[in-house]
Amino acid sequence: MAVIRILLFCLLFIHGSITAQDSLSIKKIRLTAFTVTSASAYAITLIGLNQLWYKDSPKESFHFFNDDSEWKQLDKLGHFYSSFYLSYGGASALNWCGVKPKRSDLIGSLIGFGVMLPIEILDGFSSAYGASVGDIVANTAGAAFYLGQKSLWNEVRIYPKFSFHTTHYAALRPGVLGDNDVSEFFKDYNGQTYWLCVDMDKFLRFPKWLNLAAGYGAQGMIYARDNQNTAAGYESPYRQYYLSLDIDFRSIKTRSRFVKALIFAASMIKLPSPTIEFSSKGTRFHALYF
Repeated sequence: MAVIRILLFCLLFIHGSITAQDSLSIKKIRLTAFTVTSASAYAITLIGLNQLWYKDSPKESFHFFNDDSEWKQLDKLGHFYSSFYLSYGGASALNWCGVKPKRSDLIGSLIGFGVMLPIEILDGFSSAYGASVGDIVANTAGAAFYLGQKSLWNEVRIYPKFSFHTTHYAALRPGVLGDNDVSEFFKDYNGQTYWLCVDMDKFLRFPKWLNLAAGYGAQGMIYARDNQNTAAGYESPYRQYYLSLDIDFRSIKTRSRFVKALIFAASMIKLPSPTIEFSSKGTRFHALYF
C-alpha cells in the first residue's frame, strides 16, 4: 500500500495540472497519449512492486486470507481512499480528453477499481499475504462512492481525506510500524486518521471556504489483532471518532494551472484544526488535531 499511496499522490498532482485546461471535444491525441502512458506506467509499477514487495516472499497457489479484524479496519479505509481518488483522477483525465462526463465517470470508476485489483492478485499468490475479500469490497466502495455522488449530484460534495501524526507505538515495533518519519507515515496505523469532509454550502447556507469533517482512527495497535496485543502484554486497542472543521481550498479562484494542481493535492489532506474526539477513554478536545 505504501507504493500505491505514493503513486496516487503523484498521479493526482498531474491530474490537477491537466484538468486545469479546457477541452470540449474528444481529442484523439490526448486520449491516445493518456491511454498509452497510463497503461505503460501501471505495467512498470506492477513489475517494480512485484520485485520490491513480493520478490523475497515464497509463492504458493492462489488463496484468500481474512484480515478484516486487523488494524481496526484502517487499512480498509486506505483502500477506499485510494480507489476513490484513482476513480476521480481517471474520470477527470478522460473528461480532459474530451470523453463525455457520464461516460468518463463510469470508466474512471472502473479504472479506480481495476488499478487496485492486481494488487490483490499478487497478494493471493504470496504465502506471506493472501487475497483479501475485505480489500476488494473497500476498493469497490471507494469507486462507487465517487460514481454515486457524480450520478446523484453531478459533482463531488463529500471528500475522503487523510491526516497523520507520529506516535510512540512505532518505537515498540519499528519493523512493522516504521523506523523513521517517512516509513511511519505509511505503516503506523495509530497515527493515521481518515475523514469524510462535507462541502456544507452545497446543502445549506454555510461559509463556502469551510467544511465539516467526521474522522475515524484507532490507538494501541502494536500488533494487527486485539488478541495479539493482549497476549504480548499490551492494552487492548480502541477506536476513536472525531468531529472537526476543514478548510475548502477549492473555494480559491485562480487561473494558474500550477496553483490549481497544488489546491487539488492539498485538498486530499485534512489540515490540523480544532477537533472533538470521542472514544472509550472519554471525550477530549484538541485545539489542533493532526
